[in-house]
Amino acid sequence: MPHLSPVTPDSVRRDPDREMIPRALLRGMLALALSALAVTAYAVATDRPHVGAPASAQPVAERWLILEGRDAQAVIVRDVDGTLLEDLPHGGFVTVIQSGMARARLVARVQGNPPMCIVRYANGRLVAEDPETGWSVELYAFGNDNKAAFERLIDQQP
Repeated sequence: MPHLSPVTPDSVRRDPDREMIPRALLRGMLALALSALAVTAYAVATDRPHVGAPASAQPVAERWLILEGRDAQAVIVRDVDGTLLEDLPHGGFVTVIQSGMARARLVARVQGNPPMCIVRYANGRLVAEDPETGWSVELYAFGNDNKAAFERLIDQQP
């Protein structure tokens, strides 16, 4: 019968190659999380204002539109009276916004395809809003080319 020696702390050696995440990295991640918590707690305790939200401004123009998704890329843009404004076989960013709004409407169980609103503010913000779901997106955040696609729609006459 073989003789088994008892397992003691000295007999168990750590193999650094077996560690999945190095201890230094774990300590760094913990320090980062605690720092973020400390900064947030300080901001709340001192009632610091939230920085980063767009400054409020008055709306200077708005346009109600109906976006109809046709397939993965195509979208049709209509005025609220049904007038065809654009038939985009490759709608690009307009398709992305239509898809996002359609998803929000699916989740909210909105029936039909009611109009959405594009709002331009005095400070240059451009926002797509869906009053049916409360969904909105800041269009300027996606770059000038993408914002321009909706600026054309807000300025276009039927």
